[in-house]
This record gives sequence, C-alpha cells and structure tokens, in this order.
Amino acid sequence: MAPSKKKHASSSQPCIIPGGFTVLPLQFSADSVAQHKLYVKEHKVRAEKSSHRPLDRTLFVLNIPPYCSQGVVKELFSRFGSVQSVELRDHPGSFQDSGPKLSKFFKPAEKQGFKVGYIVFQNSSSLAAAKSHPHDVPLVVCTEQRPVKTGVQKWIQQHTEFFIQPDKLQQIVDSFMGEYDKRKEEDAERQRKEAEQQQEDEDGWVKVTRGSKGTKARRHSEAANQRTLQKEMRKKKRKELMNFYTWQHRNTQKEHIAELRKKFEEDKQRISLLRAQRKFRPY
Repeated sequence: MAPSKKKHASSSQPCIIPGGFTVLPLQFSADSVAQHKLYVKEHKVRAEKSSHRPLDRTLFVLNIPPYCSQGVVKELFSRFGSVQSVELRDHPGSFQDSGPKLSKFFKPAEKQGFKVGYIVFQNSSSLAAAKSHPHDVPLVVCTEQRPVKTGVQKWIQQHTEFFIQPDKLQQIVDSFMGEYDKRKEEDAERQRKEAEQQQEDEDGWVKVTRGSKGTKARRHSEAANQRTLQKEMRKKKRKELMNFYTWQHRNTQKEHIAELRKKFEEDKQRISLLRAQRKFRPY
C-alpha cells in the first residue's frame, strides 16, 4: 500500500473551529491530566460604540471556568502582551456603565459559574499572538509564582476577606459620599445653565448661542421638554374656540351645575356644623 501524499497539519498550529473561534487549552496545574478549552476570537461588533472595548485590541473569550478570577485571567493572557483591562460577565453584551464605582463590600454576590470575558490589550499585535497560539501548548492557571486556591482553602480565604476594619470601612463610605456630593453639585450646575439657556424673554423667544467647535449637540433636559409641552398646550387652547359647538356649551353647563351642587353640599355641611356647635338654644 502506497503511503499517503497528504501532509499532516503541524501540531504547533492554532486550532480554529467554525465561527472563527481559536481553541486555547487550559490546565489548572502543570501536572494536571485534564484540560479545559477556552474559545477566543476578535471582538467585532458594529453596535459597540464604547471606548472601553476598542475593536482592534479587544479579545472575546468564552468558557472561562469559575476558578479563574479577573486577576488570574489577566496574568494568563499577559504572556501575549500587556493587558489594559479585563471584564468578566455572566452573558455577552454591550458595555454598560454601572454608575459610581462601588466597593466590593457593597456589591451583590457574584454568580458562581462559567463566564465570558473581554480582554483589552495595549497593542493590536497581542491580539494576533493570542489568536495564533498553538493548541498543544496549554495555559497553566496555578503555578508557584501564581498560586490559586480552591475548595476549602478558597472558602476560608473568602470568609476572612469578608470582614473589614471599621476605620477602613469609614474611609470607603466617606470617599463614596464625597464623590456623590460632587456629582450632585455638577448636576445642579448643569441644570442651572440649561435653565438659563432655555429661559424665554418677554416675547417668548429663546436665545440660541453657538457652541465651541467640536462640541456635541446638547440633549434636551426634562425641564426643557416640560416647558415645550406646556407652551404647545397654551397655543392649542388659544386656537380652540370656547362654546362654539353645541356639545361644548352643553359640557360647560354640566360642569357649572356640578360645581354649584358641590358648593351647596359644602354649605349644608357647614350650617349643620354651626348648629351643632351652638350653645344658646332658645327652644
């Protein structure tokens, strides 16, 4: 039997599966027999407009195991280049700013399970290096330089880190309240400036000024929207002819009669109260 002329693929080549994902093997320790698989690809979403995930430097990772924390993931992918940021989520989705940055003591408990990640590198060459990583060279999670605790040791560590000294907690609270007061002052100043810009003169005109070059269009505030709505209602009432149609005159009469009846009942109750409070009774 003649030998096959087909050349076998080199074992040092990356493993790419349908969907454009590259398979990265993962081992918990160097002597582990079992391997875990990570699936990575370049993050390309047209709807993604956030600067936190640049399209040419962001790596999308699937099937991240629970024992890989944010710091562990950053250390694992640092072999491909300098990592700018790591974001772990339960489900893939667009970037959402969660508002003020809270301390871990005030955040709800995270769900334990497999996660998806968005890894942002400093250079785009690191992204290409991660995608071209050979599938026979596993990434090792737990090493002597980077020990990762699991099981009872991990639970003891989490239980110990849960407690915090009162002085440190007071510092965290004071820092958060300081930032909160600063944001409230900025919002109040912004609303005051918008109210001044939207203020009408005696004739009902609004002064519009040209902003500086490169500034974005100002969003309509809630107060400005309410003023515009009230102005339109006033215009509509002025245009509407009162008691022009028969049904308008009939409705006006019904409202007037209902108001008279209401006043009559109120007067009856007031007279009854005065009679009950009268002390002098001639008969």
